[in-house]
Amino acid sequence: MKYKCYPWLLAPILVASLSAGAEVPLEEITVTADYRERLLTDVPFSVSAMSGEFIEATAVQHFEELVNLIPNMNWSGDGHRARYFQIRGVGELEQYQGAPNPSVGFLIDDIDFSGIGSIATLFDVDRIEVLRGPQGSRYGANALGGLVYVQSTAPSAERDGRMQLTVGGDDARALAMAFGGPMNASESALFRVSAQRSQSNGFRSNAYLNRNDTNGRDETALRGRARLVFAKDVLLDVSLLYSRLDNGYDAFSLDNSYTMLSDKPGRDAQESLGAAARVAWPILDGLTATSITSFADSSIDFSFDADWGNDQSWEPFTYDYVSISDRKRRTVSQEFRLGSEQWLIGVYALNLADEVITLNRGEYYDPFLDWADSLDDSFGSDYEATNLALFGQFDHELSAATRISTGFRVERRKTDYSDTAGLEAGPSETMWGGEVGVSHDFSDHSAYATLSKGYKAGGFNLGAVPDGNREFGSEDMWTIEAGIKTMLPDHHLQMSAAIFHYRRFDQQIRTSTQLIPGDPASFVFFTDNASEGEALGFELDARWFPADEWELYASLGLIDATLQSGREQAHAPPFTLALGVSYQNPNGYFVRLDASAKDAFYFDVSHDQASQPYQLFNVRIGRETETWLAALWVRNLLDERYAVRGFYFGNEPPDFPDKLYTRSGDPRQVGVTIERRF
Repeated sequence: MKYKCYPWLLAPILVASLSAGAEVPLEEITVTADYRERLLTDVPFSVSAMSGEFIEATAVQHFEELVNLIPNMNWSGDGHRARYFQIRGVGELEQYQGAPNPSVGFLIDDIDFSGIGSIATLFDVDRIEVLRGPQGSRYGANALGGLVYVQSTAPSAERDGRMQLTVGGDDARALAMAFGGPMNASESALFRVSAQRSQSNGFRSNAYLNRNDTNGRDETALRGRARLVFAKDVLLDVSLLYSRLDNGYDAFSLDNSYTMLSDKPGRDAQESLGAAARVAWPILDGLTATSITSFADSSIDFSFDADWGNDQSWEPFTYDYVSISDRKRRTVSQEFRLGSEQWLIGVYALNLADEVITLNRGEYYDPFLDWADSLDDSFGSDYEATNLALFGQFDHELSAATRISTGFRVERRKTDYSDTAGLEAGPSETMWGGEVGVSHDFSDHSAYATLSKGYKAGGFNLGAVPDGNREFGSEDMWTIEAGIKTMLPDHHLQMSAAIFHYRRFDQQIRTSTQLIPGDPASFVFFTDNASEGEALGFELDARWFPADEWELYASLGLIDATLQSGREQAHAPPFTLALGVSYQNPNGYFVRLDASAKDAFYFDVSHDQASQPYQLFNVRIGRETETWLAALWVRNLLDERYAVRGFYFGNEPPDFPDKLYTRSGDPRQVGVTIERRF
């Protein structure tokens, strides 16, 4: 596949570049997902940082709406909401069963939801940071491709709150509120709580059941945060989270349309409870100790109609299959570190328990051949892993303008697994990663070059898999990256650009096959090792304020990510672009246009079927004051049809020819949001 350019999307930037700039200060961005809070210009790797204001202006409900705005990032529409992400072509596409082994980390308020980030709703979220490239020293085995770090709004010393109402097409309605402030007169105790309930029909209609809500959304999120300051400058931050997504799953049709024919619509539901406590206290002058404790307990129900049809669809054949999975996951982690401005050292422990019960049922009858087959298969597994890690970081100033940064992590992972098929395994392994980088400041720019090593643990495939594919090995990835970050003297423009090249050794690839022709429930996924993969890419993020009322942004990602065979990696579009322009006059009236484009990408490793390139437009207009917000928004303005996932297999009797089945993204939606602030 070749890059496909959309030059007309560059028009707002090119026109604005001819305008005279005004004295508009641009706030410096701080990155909080690293060991220390550092200015974006001081971080020696590629980061996209989105503020709460930007998130509210460009999305309505869920993190998946922001993915197209991030260079070289994609998501797999394998479930109802985005759960599996790919950064620079690295990341899982699905995980129906098996040991958790994510390549992209996903944290919400220090709580680990890697691989199950579908609960990432956006109300009262203060910032999101996407760290691209291996985060071997900071986050270890679960961040080979990068990390998504979500932070809800922190408590403040001023008492404030907001109430929000949203209504829109697809019978969408949402009600939310948040408030917080000091708990006492001394302001040594602060709090903030938020709650949201959002519902819609899910943009599908089921002609067989005569329903329009079989793919519906019902999403609830409750968050609470507290900050306590004790004597001797001891600071305690506590975060609590409860999320319940009770979504339908009826997203695939036989003709790749929005009209479903299934007689047993599925469900993609997740209920999660999480908590985190971060304590920081000074030991000596310039020396601080930090403890981070987190806990998460999730229950995930995932089911689907495996034949996507009904009795009438398959007459005179009998063809009826369903798959049901129930997953329970619990994580407990503890991190302790001691550090100064120049160095830190720490230890980390994580215990993860994952239980899965899967039930596949179905029957098939061919009246012409008088041949029948049935399936009633249940499978259960218990998995537990304990990770222990020692890590450190050292920064040294070579001169007033040049500094070197090094980091390392050594991690020991021990696992214990058993299942109802009689498989028992307990592999253990030791892995290591780290980075060394050099940064140099000159004038209003900062340039850097970094060499890093990331890693990912090996494992084993469960259930029925092809012969010889029971186990797979660990993976290493070496990345070299160089970039420049700019803040112009008058602060009109902030820009970061990076070029990178990585090599993946013993690359883990998730592939699929159908073990039994005519049995859709035997369509299995398993992980295998390729010899190596590599990528060369470029990323750009820019924000510009050409005048008091105007703001423009642009992000660009280019990547050539290939497997050993030379074919492009799955879900790694060679070209991603996002542009936005907003205008807000002194009376509060505003208008905003956001555009994104994505090149074609392969759907999977196991076949060569690909998506079509597409572009999306979102519009938002309204008025905002200190106490009120009223906005009319349109997502997917031109009602573009685009695919977020594709499967290629036989699913239609009697001959079961291989065919591409795609899941489309959301069509056009129009809505109104009203907010009262106090």
